[in-house]
Amino acid sequence: MTDDRIPSQDANRSEPAVPLRFEPFQDRPSRDIRNALSEALAQAITSGGPEPFEQAASRLLAEHPAEPYRDYIGDRLARYRRALAAIKRGITDPLRQGLVLWNERLFFEVHEVLEHAWLQADGRRKLLLQAMIRAAGVYIKLEYGYDRQAAKMAAKASEVLADSGDLLGDYFDPTELLTALAHLDPVPPRLG
Repeated sequence: MTDDRIPSQDANRSEPAVPLRFEPFQDRPSRDIRNALSEALAQAITSGGPEPFEQAASRLLAEHPAEPYRDYIGDRLARYRRALAAIKRGITDPLRQGLVLWNERLFFEVHEVLEHAWLQADGRRKLLLQAMIRAAGVYIKLEYGYDRQAAKMAAKASEVLADSGDLLGDYFDPTELLTALAHLDPVPPRLG
């Protein structure tokens, strides 16, 4: 694996190098930004207003002005605004909220929102939420080139999703998702 970082301008300074791309698995500021924004989106969904993620984004942009960080934050803000607008139209079911996020390709955020519901669930619903979290994880891993880990997650998610057609029937037909997971299709299907 190559080191996707731009070295500091002054070799004598101890500033960390700026990554060439946003990469939360290899770059701590990227991971911190992703996590802070995702938590703020979950708070915004609960409160019904964008203030948590708008404030987090302003703070993060001030702390991390490098282009890869700015680009990621700007992209997330646009997606968060669309997702929150859709959810505010009366979507209260966490799985349906997760599907809105999924269709905005906010896979880490799907994990964040569904994890809260998973902690409260039991039985088959708990397994289904865990499978959807894993399915979202597949697309997180694929985005950053971690195909082997994505394949393992896809297998675990698919097993439960294949047995959960009756639970998913009110949400979406799992056939397309199961096919995408089986082939590690880098283009996630729209759900719901």
